[in-house]
Amino acid sequence: MFAPADPPRFGQFDGKPLIEALPEVLASDGYWSVAAATALTLVARGRIVPGVTAAGHDTWRVGPLDHADELHLRQLAAHDDYDRLRAFLDAVADTLPRTGTGPFAGTEACDVSALKAWADEQITISLRIETTDDLRFRGIVQVRAVTDPYPRDVRGSGRELDAIRAISRVDWPPLQRLLDSAELADGEVSELLATDIEVHWPRELTTGLSAKAVIGEPSGTFQASDLLAFDWRLALGGQELTQAEMDLVAEASRPVVKLRDQWVLVDPALKKKARQKLKPLTAAQAVTAALTGVAIIDGERAEVAPHGLTAAITTVPEFPQPAALQARLRDYQLHGLRWLAHMTSLGLGACLADDMGLGKTITLIALHLHRADPRPTLVVCPASLLGNWEREIRRFAPGTPVTRYHGPQRTLPSDGVVLTTYGTMRLDAEALRGHDWGMVVADEAQHVKNPHSGTAKALRSIPSGARVALSGTPVENSLSELWAVLDWTTPGLLGTHRAFRTRWPEPDDTLAKVVRPFLLRRRKTDPGVAPELPAKTETDRYVSLSVEQAALYEALTREILDQIAHSDGIARRGLVLKLLTGLKQICNHPSHYLGHDTLQGTSGKLDLLDELLDTIVAEDGSALIFTQYVGMARLLERHIEQPTRFLHGGTPVPQREQMVDDFQNGRAPVFLLSLKAAGTGLNLTRADHVIHFDRWWNPAVEDQATDRAYRIGQTRPVQVHKLVTEGTVEERIAALLQSKRDLADAVLHGGEAAFTELTDAELAELVQLRSAQ
Repeated sequence: MFAPADPPRFGQFDGKPLIEALPEVLASDGYWSVAAATALTLVARGRIVPGVTAAGHDTWRVGPLDHADELHLRQLAAHDDYDRLRAFLDAVADTLPRTGTGPFAGTEACDVSALKAWADEQITISLRIETTDDLRFRGIVQVRAVTDPYPRDVRGSGRELDAIRAISRVDWPPLQRLLDSAELADGEVSELLATDIEVHWPRELTTGLSAKAVIGEPSGTFQASDLLAFDWRLALGGQELTQAEMDLVAEASRPVVKLRDQWVLVDPALKKKARQKLKPLTAAQAVTAALTGVAIIDGERAEVAPHGLTAAITTVPEFPQPAALQARLRDYQLHGLRWLAHMTSLGLGACLADDMGLGKTITLIALHLHRADPRPTLVVCPASLLGNWEREIRRFAPGTPVTRYHGPQRTLPSDGVVLTTYGTMRLDAEALRGHDWGMVVADEAQHVKNPHSGTAKALRSIPSGARVALSGTPVENSLSELWAVLDWTTPGLLGTHRAFRTRWPEPDDTLAKVVRPFLLRRRKTDPGVAPELPAKTETDRYVSLSVEQAALYEALTREILDQIAHSDGIARRGLVLKLLTGLKQICNHPSHYLGHDTLQGTSGKLDLLDELLDTIVAEDGSALIFTQYVGMARLLERHIEQPTRFLHGGTPVPQREQMVDDFQNGRAPVFLLSLKAAGTGLNLTRADHVIHFDRWWNPAVEDQATDRAYRIGQTRPVQVHKLVTEGTVEERIAALLQSKRDLADAVLHGGEAAFTELTDAELAELVQLRSAQ
């Protein structure tokens, strides 16, 4: 016979410790043998949970049990006593896992009374509701331990004290009273429906009443200028209520109402929704709600019923390319044209975010021809792209008037395509606002990623029937930049910036559902996209610091880290940026950091560059060299022996075009470019080598620079060389770049943590000089 103990593992069977008696029990015939086998099976299935005994000892118990387990135990206990059977099972469960030392592992009794509060939290309270003949309510408090298969009525369960402790953790005062008196007033039932307490309602009451927000139908074909109705609609078991039934719910004086020959529980929140009138939605708000199936109403997320808007936006009609286009669009370009035409025909904007070189320019030229709007199209782009846009339009749409609105004596025409720069647009915003535009296109739209900049504000102030953003990197660093681009193309789609950040602090499926119809992104590596594009290979080339570089690096690190340790706020952030900039300059060359006019001495990067250029030019190749520092580029221009062209932010447009022509026609095999000035818009397909002399903090910008050579029209494989100094901050940042590049690939992910916000210890870890591995 089994004699229980505290803790359970100290129990005895026929006067022997359980651990010694268990083999004999299993070998015997009869009730206790089956009980022991059952215990072993439960333990083997992992059906054991830790707990604290009444005396405060550590213990393991069997549980949680499912319905089949409980049925088996009840049938087995019919031959003895259920409580004694559970005590035996718990004793076996408390004995077998103990193979070590200490609480829950050793066999000795351990005092874990400090865990009693945690153990109490494993006890949950629920209510079983009964109704009288006149539909009055009675509530019976139930208690359930983690080891129980189902709740038990508190009365007679032996767990009254557990229940009282559990009730003290629940913020609903009537629970305490219900231990003695079961009657519930209607008001208490309404309160109960608004709590998180688990309630078991009687079968004669239906709890299937639900609510969804419903978007009204547009008066005709959907347009962005529409204002759509928005209302709550209640449903019972998935079937919508009639307006008369909605009125019954709204006017109900009790927490139950009879609908369709059944009594239905009415949550106070649902009753409020039956009465509530919602404000109409703008078209952009309706689109967001329809695409996500969710709306924010009074600060809370609400389910939105499916609406035809989703199909209206995502179903793109087919049509042939414009007859006036003097080129044959590839399949993916034709799809892009159809998508842009569909979105702009609805009065909605769009962002075409294809990889650089996939033909965004020709797609927009085709869109202008297809729309056949008598009003002109305004294209805003960086100065370096004006010539390319003009040449492409004259080539592919020779009958289309094209005007450069740039430089002195500029005038605005009344038709065709007007090209201007972001700088000119900002200066002439008033004149551009007063013109009637059929479409406004923002090329390299990352120029307006800061919505508070003068450039972005000027662009937003220009009215138009359609807005299209073009960018190879619509999300360079953060979701806020995605918001800035799409809020220009389709104002209100993502709400205000504050509302956007509140609703989507991190990307989720609902954000993807909103963005996907408005953002089209194809990659060069996508199957069937630009198959003639040659392969691109990228190689990180690690070099060592010279003795002079290492000495400068360590000296600067010690000096600035010491200053950082004694500063804070803006001053500290400035010192961090000063340190990072200085270290990168030292990694490039000592003369870069020291401000020399010419290169004096050498560096690992310079030695490797000389070797690469000698080999490349000897093989009749061409190279692009990118650096983010104009000062370093000037030093390299004076050093490189091969014919070289140097393009930077201050290079006039005519001179830029001549430089491109010199490189493309082989008159200069080396093209030196400052990263930010030349990272966008140039077509340099003669290059079969790209050298990143230093690494940019932003991989999206770096990828754009590489794409100057790696684009349609390239006939040779492109080799990308990324120069990295071993053991320095550059090596650590090289590892960070890959994680940040994953953001741009996913389109909708958060940016990297600002280096200026690193702790002193984290910063030291990032910048300290290490031995090359």
